[in-house]
Amino acid sequence: MTPDTPANTPEADETTYFEGSPSLRGAVGLFCFYGLLSLAIMVGTLLLYHKGIWIPLIGFLVAAALMALPGILTRSVHYRVTSYRIDFERGVFTKDIDTLELWHVEDLRFHQSLLDRLLRIGTITVMSHDTTTPCLPLRSLPNPRPIFEALKQRIITVKRQRGVIKLDAG
Repeated sequence: MTPDTPANTPEADETTYFEGSPSLRGAVGLFCFYGLLSLAIMVGTLLLYHKGIWIPLIGFLVAAALMALPGILTRSVHYRVTSYRIDFERGVFTKDIDTLELWHVEDLRFHQSLLDRLLRIGTITVMSHDTTTPCLPLRSLPNPRPIFEALKQRIITVKRQRGVIKLDAG
């Protein structure tokens, strides 16, 4: 609660279900790909060692940067899932933040592949009527099932509080 938020507003009793970055376990494939690419670059530059010490040194620096890239990209994403909204922040040098109010949510989807289940991560995809964020995948969430269940219940509650009624045009 911020100092200027009155105690009787919905934000006063806002509960945070998840706050953080996607799990690095979800970037296993990227780490493997960039690791192999880095290894190829280092081997290639070592073969050019006879041309001068600078070529392997530059190759090693490029390979190290490539190895760090999946971690940097994963940590540049930040989710905050609360009882009233989902904030999606991303960016390395610049920051973009999108907020999706739960009463805009039309549907939720939960997905866990076999590898995701072994790594205890998953993806929750939020489909909404929001014009800026109609589809928001929350990727590589650690322990995602309780978050999914809490979101399902909160969406129903928030819609009831706001008097949102779903009409089928059929």
